[in-house]
Amino acid sequence: RERFDFGGRDVASWFPRHMAKGLRQMRLALRRADCLVERSHIPLSGRNPALQEALGIRPHVLVLNKMDLADPRRQPVSAGAGPGGGQRWCHRQVTASDSPVPLQVVPMVARLVADGPRYHRAESSEHNILVIGVPNAGKSSLINSLRRLHLKKGKATAVGGEPGVTKAVLSRIQVCEKPLMYLVDTPGVLPPRLGDVETGMKLALCGAILDHLVGEDVMADYLLYTLNKQQQFRYVQHYGLGQPCDHIEPLLKHVALSQGRTQKVKVLTGTGNVNMMMLNYPAAAYKFLRDFRAGRLGRVTLD
Repeated sequence: RERFDFGGRDVASWFPRHMAKGLRQMRLALRRADCLVERSHIPLSGRNPALQEALGIRPHVLVLNKMDLADPRRQPVSAGAGPGGGQRWCHRQVTASDSPVPLQVVPMVARLVADGPRYHRAESSEHNILVIGVPNAGKSSLINSLRRLHLKKGKATAVGGEPGVTKAVLSRIQVCEKPLMYLVDTPGVLPPRLGDVETGMKLALCGAILDHLVGEDVMADYLLYTLNKQQQFRYVQHYGLGQPCDHIEPLLKHVALSQGRTQKVKVLTGTGNVNMMMLNYPAAAYKFLRDFRAGRLGRVTLD
């Protein structure tokens, strides 16, 4: 397929109401922030342009998550390029392909804060860092990693595999003694109006939007389209297919058969109800999505 048919889907319903409140809280918290650390799965679609006006006046570090699952042939966005273009202030990018990320974050943030004016916070020796990003991007995990590394203490903020675990801007969490540095975890926030359906679909594939809000069937179909478009045919070998397929139905049928994904369905007949075993296509679609997120279908960068 040269193009993917989104069927006129409206992404407005993919934006949970609590995110609007979270965005307001974050804008208030930005006033007390010396630096922003942004966590993202994908370098372009995974960033929130709603915060663009704030990023232009503070140092900003972009930490790309799960780079071990990214396609090394598709390089991340270069340092200095923020959403919608270059930023006026310092912008640095850290990826998991570099030396361990937590080792870099604190020294980099301290250097960026020291090199720039801090306005009304110039006399303070504390570093207040706001951790931002779309849902389920690994913000809480980063905070906990920094806390373990620099303070030898356990996790201070909840972590979950689905979006929406952090629903409010929390109190400051100390992650380092020298320099004295506090990080503030924030709820994952999507822009109120996603630029297009395709951006929303990429976010959904990375787990930033709950699967059921989008539909596992269309997500699986878009994933297959993307894999084929990028010549990523690891799925053929993984599922024991004879060749790549362009449509999702044959793939899901094969997955359901090979994985034993069936469901009991009650059928009405002239002589009464009859229970029949049928292939469970939704379960097969979920299996396809889960294999992609776990890296079993190869290293893929959606942008």
